[in-house]
Amino acid sequence: MSDLRGFDRWTMPGAAYLPANLPPAAFSGVLFRRIMAFILDFILVSIFSVAIWFALAFLTLGLTVLILPPIFPFVAFFYNGLTVSGAQMATPGMRAMDLELRLIDGQRVPFLIAAAHAVLFYLSTMFPPIFLVALVTDGKRCLHDILAGVIITRRPF
Repeated sequence: MSDLRGFDRWTMPGAAYLPANLPPAAFSGVLFRRIMAFILDFILVSIFSVAIWFALAFLTLGLTVLILPPIFPFVAFFYNGLTVSGAQMATPGMRAMDLELRLIDGQRVPFLIAAAHAVLFYLSTMFPPIFLVALVTDGKRCLHDILAGVIITRRPF
């Protein structure tokens, strides 16, 4: 079995916006699973953020309480970057929903692209109609997936 797990490389130059050649089963139920994975990951990032906030507030005797509120974006950035670029190629929420994130050619996502994908996702949440793009694109890809050059699929069985 190849290390790309069924992903075929594109031979056509300039096809960076198209998903890899995958069977339709790779995308079945992906949108619903992505929503559930986001909810799980949001809860985990919130818990981590609150824990870090309290730890830093305690360690500095409350002197940093006023500058700590923007800690959530930093935690989300590293949470997504480290987990998606890791061996499992998914956040804990994505793993619970049997999803994985790969580059369009099937390779593992590097840290910076994974973190940039998270930033683009959180920016997209400020404009919810942008998510309607996933209803009409091949592979159920959102706009932030297309911009980052990644694809989210079901894990191979």
